[in-house]
Amino acid sequence: MRLATQIEALLYLQARPVPLKELSERLGQDRVAVEEALLELLDDYAHRDSALEIAETEGGYSLQLRGVFQSLIHDLVPAELGAGALRTLAAIALKSPILQTDLIDLRGSGAYPQVKELVERGFVRKRRSPEGRSYWLEVTEKFHQYFEVDQLPR
Repeated sequence: MRLATQIEALLYLQARPVPLKELSERLGQDRVAVEEALLELLDDYAHRDSALEIAETEGGYSLQLRGVFQSLIHDLVPAELGAGALRTLAAIALKSPILQTDLIDLRGSGAYPQVKELVERGFVRKRRSPEGRSYWLEVTEKFHQYFEVDQLPR
């Protein structure tokens, strides 16, 4: 698999700016290789007709919706959940049940407040694992009703 494709997947899953150093560490690649793959990915997104873009920010690189599509967020995304929380919820739903530690490995430490919000809103159930070092996370009946999802693919 191309390094650029791996970077794209990582940026999507993190849903936050990821510093170059972290990209290198998570992908087990040197900085130069990651920079070259990022340039390839930036060029690829610049030349495709896509609603997404790779953006460089102070915090690192992120995969985000192009500015011209920001108005769609208000129409399509449930107002009470941000894009990051929705991605975290999607990860929990697809892997349910999932250990919170595994979710954090997948989504980054920014998922902690998102999990808290999802539990408070009743979309996710959290129960201590028998080992006691983490929590099992799974979607609730409210999730299934709210998103009109009967069954999730396994």
